[in-house]
Amino acid sequence: MKMKRREFLGTAAAGAAGVLTAGRMVHAAPAEMEPSAIVPLGKELKVTRIGFGTGMRGWQRESNQTRLGEDTFQELLLYCYDKNIRLIDMADLYGTHDDVARAFRGKPRDSYTLVTKIWWRPNGLTEEERPDADVCVARFLKELKTDYIDLCQLHCVTSADWPKELRKQMDLLEELKQKGAIRAHGVSCHSIEALQAAAEEPWVDVVHARVNQFGYRTDGPMDDVVPVLKQIDAAGKGIIGMKLCGEGSFDEEKRRDALKFAMGLGVIDAMIVGFEKPDEVDAFVTGVARNLKAAAG
Repeated sequence: MKMKRREFLGTAAAGAAGVLTAGRMVHAAPAEMEPSAIVPLGKELKVTRIGFGTGMRGWQRESNQTRLGEDTFQELLLYCYDKNIRLIDMADLYGTHDDVARAFRGKPRDSYTLVTKIWWRPNGLTEEERPDADVCVARFLKELKTDYIDLCQLHCVTSADWPKELRKQMDLLEELKQKGAIRAHGVSCHSIEALQAAAEEPWVDVVHARVNQFGYRTDGPMDDVVPVLKQIDAAGKGIIGMKLCGEGSFDEEKRRDALKFAMGLGVIDAMIVGFEKPDEVDAFVTGVARNLKAAAG
């Protein structure tokens, strides 16, 4: 998906079939041009290019997805699964662990990727206590009915000093990674300062970054954000793009432009979208396919 045009032209000039796969231009099978192709996410993970974000307007362990009702939400999860959208983005804040576990009961564990986030801030959850990362992950594993979580993030970091402020949690997550309870860790950024810190922090495997050229709920103007994303990418860290559609606020034309913009940056590995109905899934897949085709010439 990382549309590096100069790489594509170089491959084409060599007389080979240039395709988008693993986030970069390589020789590969046509199937890897599909919207649901498997791509690397940093150095630790491989995921589907499109992910299902389960936290649309998430707060107090509810989201637009949980508000659909258990049956409808789980049917939507399975619809995405059948469309090979198998990167599932969750958080303690959203309250979606149980629904995902029930929906994917019986599915091969290695056929989907589980991403969740630890909420350490004072508001947002019903209880006041904020247990350490090891306690949180132990509970998450039970809720998700799994032996491991693919990616565990520190949720909603905003301070430039978050690597100092959250070092204890970072060290605990690294211990969990070494034990195999999680496969990778990182942060979900909600400011340009936090994003810059993530670019410079070696501990980070993957970053969630808010991206759209309209500046709606992003970490700052894209003129400021994109150079930092390029720095993160150059360091070999994975980037998950979120808020691509302005948290569902964009009309069809804006959504089309925003998707083209995000995919054209050349730095985003995977994209998560807060789907609420199958038609939205189909429309996004079509849009991704359109941009992949355009990139391939």
